[in-house]
Amino acid sequence: MTRDGEPLNPNHAQPQAEGDVFELCVDADAAGSRLDKWLSAMINELTRTRLKALIEAGAVTRNNLAVTDPSLKVKEDENFCVAVPRAADPEPKGEAIALDVVFEDADLIIINKPAGMVVHPAAGNWSGTLVNALIHHCGDSLSGVGGVARPGIVHRIDKDTSGLLVAAKNDAAHQGLSAAFSTHDIERVYEAIAVGAPRPGVGTINALLARSLTDRKKMAVVKNPQRVDARKAVTHYKLLESFGRKRAKLPGDAIASRLQCRLETGRTHQIRVHLSSIGHPLIGDPLYGRGPGLSGLKPGAPETDRAIEGIKSFRRQALHAKVLGFVHPVTGETLRFERDAPADFQKLLALLRQI
Repeated sequence: MTRDGEPLNPNHAQPQAEGDVFELCVDADAAGSRLDKWLSAMINELTRTRLKALIEAGAVTRNNLAVTDPSLKVKEDENFCVAVPRAADPEPKGEAIALDVVFEDADLIIINKPAGMVVHPAAGNWSGTLVNALIHHCGDSLSGVGGVARPGIVHRIDKDTSGLLVAAKNDAAHQGLSAAFSTHDIERVYEAIAVGAPRPGVGTINALLARSLTDRKKMAVVKNPQRVDARKAVTHYKLLESFGRKRAKLPGDAIASRLQCRLETGRTHQIRVHLSSIGHPLIGDPLYGRGPGLSGLKPGAPETDRAIEGIKSFRRQALHAKVLGFVHPVTGETLRFERDAPADFQKLLALLRQI
């Protein structure tokens, strides 16, 4: 990269604002350092916290492969590229958006998020997010630990996934909740409608996840535990209900199923990728497999035709964050909340129960 015609020294990044790309090489003295610590020493304009966030967001690459672990130990002569996104409008504004508040006290707030709402502002969604709604609802009480664009946000669920989410209203709550998520001391149970029915009906999917090498919007199961961005991911599933066995072409086969998925870890798209990897993607999932194999249904019966149309018209992944439980980070009280899936999810279940 050059600035004003001057080439940048690859081993000393000049002060620069958002929108820059830094190409850096590890020298012998830095070998063995943490990636985020080394980058903060090399890029004077960015704090270590900001660099850590960039790493976790996939903005740092090594040999064109994203590195998402800030604690990675760098090696001599390795080349890293840091692509700093250009700043959008810096600070989200409060918006009067209705919220389904499940619980609220001075420290935290539990929301039953509708499908279609983005959790925090990002490219393509700078307004209308949960953060915009929380700023309006909570005023100045939101924790700042999540950063300017993510005040109060401790964890996320996908835009088109509905269900329970907790946000922190002060730094003590934020740090306590973050620690609980880090040590997997949060109960998170999802309800899903998947293609077919897994066998056995109760099981655990333990498969490493990392960013797809062919599509940056997707995550993928990876076999190589040495891959630097591979993250442990564990999903426990249980078959609750199966649909369409009587009308399936093969005896015993199910057209679709309702599953309970209990998260041991919480990686991006974890349930969606894990279920797809065992041949049972979520109905309606635009990234990991939309179709439920409609050829497996015997056509003609009115109830079957209605189910087929219902499946085809379901325009989001059939996933709902149903249960959220944890120990209150400030009061020590045990909290557990449960909310049923929304109307579109229930309508699809009703159609499937007819076949």
